[in-house]
Amino acid sequence: MNKAAVYHRADRSMAYAISKDQIQIRLKTAKNDVHQVKLLHGDPYNWSNHKWNHEEIEMILKGSDELHDYWEINLEPPFHRLRYGFVLSNKKKNVFYGEKNFHQTPPEDIGEYFCMPYMNQADQFQSPEWVHNTVWYQIFPERFANGDPSINPPATIPWASEDPKRDSFFGGDLQGVIDHLDYLAELGITGIYFTPLFEASSNHKYDTIDYFEIDQYFGDKDKLKELIKECKKRDIKVMLDAVFNHSGFFFPPFQDVLEKGENSRYKDWFHIWDFPVQTTPEPNYDTFAFTYMMPKLNTEHPEVKNYLLEAARYWAREFEIDGWRLDVANEVDQAFWREFRAEIKKINPDLYILGEVWHDSIPWLQGDQFDAVMNYPFTTNALQLIAKRSISVSSFIENMTKVQYMYPSPVNRAAFNLIGSHDTSRILTECEGDDQRVKQILTLLLTYYGTPCIYYGDEVGLSGGMDPGCRKCMEWDKAQQNQDLLSYIKQLIALRKNEPLLANDGDLSFYDVSEHTLVMKRENHDSAIFILINLSDQKDTLKVPYPLNKRKSIDLMTGEAHKWKKGKFKLKPQEIKMVKVY
Repeated sequence: MNKAAVYHRADRSMAYAISKDQIQIRLKTAKNDVHQVKLLHGDPYNWSNHKWNHEEIEMILKGSDELHDYWEINLEPPFHRLRYGFVLSNKKKNVFYGEKNFHQTPPEDIGEYFCMPYMNQADQFQSPEWVHNTVWYQIFPERFANGDPSINPPATIPWASEDPKRDSFFGGDLQGVIDHLDYLAELGITGIYFTPLFEASSNHKYDTIDYFEIDQYFGDKDKLKELIKECKKRDIKVMLDAVFNHSGFFFPPFQDVLEKGENSRYKDWFHIWDFPVQTTPEPNYDTFAFTYMMPKLNTEHPEVKNYLLEAARYWAREFEIDGWRLDVANEVDQAFWREFRAEIKKINPDLYILGEVWHDSIPWLQGDQFDAVMNYPFTTNALQLIAKRSISVSSFIENMTKVQYMYPSPVNRAAFNLIGSHDTSRILTECEGDDQRVKQILTLLLTYYGTPCIYYGDEVGLSGGMDPGCRKCMEWDKAQQNQDLLSYIKQLIALRKNEPLLANDGDLSFYDVSEHTLVMKRENHDSAIFILINLSDQKDTLKVPYPLNKRKSIDLMTGEAHKWKKGKFKLKPQEIKMVKVY
């Protein structure tokens, strides 16, 4: 047995409450090395005749990645506390694994066991319940719709008259969004994620000048209030984007530093290396990336912290927004984010806090900072499998299983899943113009756990490479829209809404049964839905080892009864199937 691969920590990543009464425990072992795991568990104070009373339960093998197997079990400790250890078995031996060491047999000393001292409700990871059933739509305001030409920026270009450049302005604004809210409601959207709306000099607005003002070319505060009011009428949530890692070049405190140097009262608001301040040929201060136009803020400075926290409180309090998306969140000190969460949740406990982190994010997902991060590992693997065809079905399953077990299941339910954004190439371009591949990747997005997001225009077939190509004007001419793709996405969103199993109700698992077809199962105690995506240009026949037990099955895409013959599925080239068993 490969003991070096056996891993468990009694922390919030592998032992955690999933409700006020239930705990979930996970264990990682080497792939195909351990054949059975039993959990020994009991209350630490439950003793009889000088012996600790404990029970035994078999854990479930939930999935595998390239190197590891993942085991899981849910328990309900009667007194909300637990001591536990693992008995691992393979063909050669049995061993006990506890907090301090391996043993040949389970020890009598409970000090050798892992400990869950008490399931304090304050330690339970909790994200807003509404997020779990939300379908987001990301809007880059400058390119969505021009609803009020009277506030156009200077040198505004006629709508969609040319491909965007990095400094193009087409006049998109808040009124344009209001004008098309019925379109979003009809699509099935229940949340809008706006890239920054605050005063800035660029078209993308990630270079904030004033954190307390709406950019004049988008509208004003009254217009934002009108927009939020209209969204509420349609049960659409609103999430704003905040840039607290860095400011814009024209942020008044930074301009003061440029003017007064060491005599500026704001000199410690930024990370200035030495004086005088220089911007070229290289800045002598910390920036976002190497962009001298975006000086990094010193969020540990009390005045900076208070300024930014008040901005966050102001928009949450006065405009009743539903979420904050936090740009470059991993470069801001975590003490700031802990205080940010405490302040925001005082105003609205159900406000969704989403961090932009592209890598392993468990440090920010302990329940004291973010509700979720942007799930770029999902994006990467989905693109590699479906858009690029650069990894096998088996590799995709292994990769996604690893991602799935990086985080506790309550964290996964709030994960912000996306397949494209203002920072990436358009999904149609990634799929080399193949509409069917776009449908396949959107099927995966909208049947996966978490909360999915569609980038504006992807639903009607907008194309474009990396920035600025991915920031084209929205196409509003129906004759130029891909109506077939639009109808398909509407159907997917409606299915996700009508079938809770396709959102966050139940477990998610994969079947590695075909080289050509991805098979994903969403299941609860009385029904299951199989999502099958044939990635090849050939027909595929595959068998899923799942007991039907005289239950009915229906093809959700057609609404017709599905003939289940010994677990076999037949798929046409590139076909997508969704079959519900109930």
